[in-house]
Amino acid sequence: MKISRGRLGLAIGAIGVTALVLSGCATSTGEQGGSDGDAESGGDIIVGTTDKIVSLDPAGSYDNGSFAVMNQIYPFLLNSQYGTADVTPDIAESAEFTTPTEYTVTLKPGLTFANGNDLTSSDVKFSFDRMVKIADPNGPSSLLGNLESVDAPDDTTVVFHLKNGNDQVWPQILSSPAGPIIDEDVFSPDSVTADDVIVDGKAFAGQYVIDAYSVNELVSYKPNPDYQGSLGAAQNSGVQTKYYADASNLKLAIGNGDIDVAFRSLSATDIEDLSGNDDVQVVDGPGGEIRYTVFNFDTMPFGATTAEADPAKALAVRQAMADLIDRAAVAKDVYKDTFSPLYSFVADGMTGATTPLKDLYGDGNGGPDVDKAAQRLADAGVQTPVTINLQYNGDHYGPSSGDEYAAYKTQLEKGGLFTVNLQQTEWVQYSKDRSADVYPVYQLGWFPDYSDADNYLSPFFVKDNFLANHYDNPAVADAIVQEQTEVDPDKRTQLIEQIQDMVAKDLSTLPILQGKQVSVVGKDVKGTTLDASFKFRYAPLNK
Repeated sequence: MKISRGRLGLAIGAIGVTALVLSGCATSTGEQGGSDGDAESGGDIIVGTTDKIVSLDPAGSYDNGSFAVMNQIYPFLLNSQYGTADVTPDIAESAEFTTPTEYTVTLKPGLTFANGNDLTSSDVKFSFDRMVKIADPNGPSSLLGNLESVDAPDDTTVVFHLKNGNDQVWPQILSSPAGPIIDEDVFSPDSVTADDVIVDGKAFAGQYVIDAYSVNELVSYKPNPDYQGSLGAAQNSGVQTKYYADASNLKLAIGNGDIDVAFRSLSATDIEDLSGNDDVQVVDGPGGEIRYTVFNFDTMPFGATTAEADPAKALAVRQAMADLIDRAAVAKDVYKDTFSPLYSFVADGMTGATTPLKDLYGDGNGGPDVDKAAQRLADAGVQTPVTINLQYNGDHYGPSSGDEYAAYKTQLEKGGLFTVNLQQTEWVQYSKDRSADVYPVYQLGWFPDYSDADNYLSPFFVKDNFLANHYDNPAVADAIVQEQTEVDPDKRTQLIEQIQDMVAKDLSTLPILQGKQVSVVGKDVKGTTLDASFKFRYAPLNK
């Protein structure tokens, strides 16, 4: 028996959360037929990506590239079956509310990690306790804001104590980047653990183990014969993930048959070209991805720590930028309509999504308005042109980011209101700099953790949000707690709508585009599953 360490907590709402079908679903459901045979029947699969790994430690990363690995190697208490966003027990035998603020999970008996260590309730408690304690700015600890403490009364029982009862999204959070269960004998209790320590320690209990690892070059996976979760055995004999420096090389690799699967991030032009290649299939699915610009409330023009700090002028700058952006032009000209204009903070298609940005900014119908932007700045006493240092990233968000941000520069400089300095940084450094107040205004994208409008609100707009952009509106934070714990669906929807109106006036972020999931696979590859859980799973892949 492992000795329990520390004390923390969480609790939450009902297990089944209905999957939301988002706008942007294409060809079918984003699912292909798979094999019913054993793992050996599926052969080896080679996956290519331009995404980058920041850390294999769940406490140290909150990005799609890192989570794509975690999905394969770590177990979760709850998880979503292929083709759905509903969460059900994974390594748990059962999970339920025992009081409004107590969520009790019973683990399956005899769970082990690949290194032979027992996986018990002590590891579960450790996993959540350390994430909250470390609170890494690049980690997902903000998702655990409702967690009070965790108890492990015996080897198979875990009790999560929540600050606020009736949490409607907690089961989804247990399946999110905040939910991987890790080995307390391998991971540090108070600091992010290095990738090589994790790999050498074989601290895996998911569908795969890593048997070779070269960060952002190659990850080799083998099926984990001891996986006891609900997703079942891998339908292939192994997966090799290759990391490409740019999308053009990824396109060549999938087009020439050098890899079996290309997932994130091909350009819109690449996908259009590959759709005419008879040797590949283009598979797409529900579109919850959004692209947006973040304002650092300390360092942006007239921000709190600048020499000319003035909240009213800073707000006018943000609002004037919102008046000038032409989303439809960028969606059409840069992304060939694989992205669509986004006029709110919640992705279109989610229950409660509204379009306050269309009404409040620009011409009132989604288009830009230079005169309106000029008037805002003049009314606030802002001298023009205002210099904007605007950071973006091309290796993580795709090569079209360069064209996208060049378009924004042109749009923002109309009327002589702004002078925009564009800058680009490699992703691994970018992910560190953006949370360290290095960038006054910068690009980010969001690939949702779970299919609920809350996932577009709570990570961004509570005080200690993952953006670390110093936004703090207590009224917004209170409303988020209310929507998370409101059991009446209609009242909860109203709260979600109200929050969007509130943050649309503050503009701590500027949502711009919404896209869909797209994967390009060889013509003989089956089992690609792109669904509203937003998790790309390797185990169903076979050929």
